[in-house]
Amino acid sequence: MNIGVLGTGSYLPAETVSNSLVAERAGVTDEWIVRKTGIRSRRYAAETEATSDLAVAAAESALRAAGIAAEQLSWVVVATSTPDHPQPATACLVQYRLGAHRAAAFDVNSVCSGFVFALETAARLLSPSRVPGPGPMPTAPGYALVIGADVYSRIIDRADRRTAVLFGDGAGAVVLGPVRPGRGLIGSRLTSHGDQHDLIHVEAGGSRLPASEKTLADGAHWFKMRGRAVSEFVARELPQAVRALLSTYGVDPARVDHFIPHQANGVMLRDAFPRLGLDRAKLHLTVDEHGNTSAASIPLALDTVCRAGAFRDGELLLLAGFGGGMSVGSALLHWDGDANPR
Repeated sequence: MNIGVLGTGSYLPAETVSNSLVAERAGVTDEWIVRKTGIRSRRYAAETEATSDLAVAAAESALRAAGIAAEQLSWVVVATSTPDHPQPATACLVQYRLGAHRAAAFDVNSVCSGFVFALETAARLLSPSRVPGPGPMPTAPGYALVIGADVYSRIIDRADRRTAVLFGDGAGAVVLGPVRPGRGLIGSRLTSHGDQHDLIHVEAGGSRLPASEKTLADGAHWFKMRGRAVSEFVARELPQAVRALLSTYGVDPARVDHFIPHQANGVMLRDAFPRLGLDRAKLHLTVDEHGNTSAASIPLALDTVCRAGAFRDGELLLLAGFGGGMSVGSALLHWDGDANPR
């Protein structure tokens, strides 16, 4: 059974935050932000909005596009590193609000690469034949909803120019299910580099360093990133990941039609793209308007491009995420135009 994307959806908070609003507090200028990142604006969630609110809105949009009812879902998987609460899983809140009462729900935290990790996980759950094991293969169950959602405006230090100028809030979602032969997810490649876990982190709030007056005073709950080291990681690991994925599945790089990366930094991605060898592929960037929305960035960009009518039936899409862990996830899929008419 081929598993592919039946519908896409996304949600952006109403508040648009321009560079001028973040530049002064971060000690930079609008021109500096554009030159370093390519970002011109981002969205911030309202005070009343949490990650699950954004996720539900994106999910409803994806379900409408797919023509699938929530009660038909077997799985709800939310990729996020900014959950509503340490527990329960944000996916359970989303499942409840959607009325997906037959679905099992869980979160995936691979930070900015989380959506690709969640996508592969859900595809394996829907297609047991992809998972080796003893005994007969059970019939693949129903449909899966895969969501990337994050609210980074709550965990960034607005005075830290390494992070404050980059991040925004948003959510994107896809519905996975059976597609025609020759369409759907071809395969993925997931890797983690735990020896470099300190490049991106939130130090406090877990069992290692519980919240206290001292952790609050020390700013230990803010998201921190070693920007130069992260850029070097991406420059080294992203081309390797793309080459390895294509080689594993015997795909000529010249066959790739669209490249949808994690929207981390527009300047960095434009610099890296020529080194990937995807000579025919269209690079899709939405980071200029949305900023870095972490796990939401790939499905948000995917939905934006899909709704613009840029994908044609049978075209080959390559998704690539990279982020904290450090983790890298890439996936190949043949687009099913019949399932996603525009």
